[in-house]
Amino acid sequence: MKELVEVIAKALVDHPDEVVVTEKENGRNVTVELHVAPADMGKVIGKQGRIAKAIRSVVKAASSKDNKHVDVEIV
Repeated sequence: MKELVEVIAKALVDHPDEVVVTEKENGRNVTVELHVAPADMGKVIGKQGRIAKAIRSVVKAASSKDNKHVDVEIV
């Protein structure tokens, strides 16, 4: 899931070299933290959180085949 979030985020931002994705696994629960440059925060979140919600939906769909629960946090 880490790679998926990283590819999506790098495609959205102006400073792709500052995108950092970390993954913490706790049993079936996985937390993916996305760190971007402060100037790119709005591009990753989107108006009314629509892009962030879309990223979470794509990750949830991809993680369903692995039978895991993945949370995406934008830090």
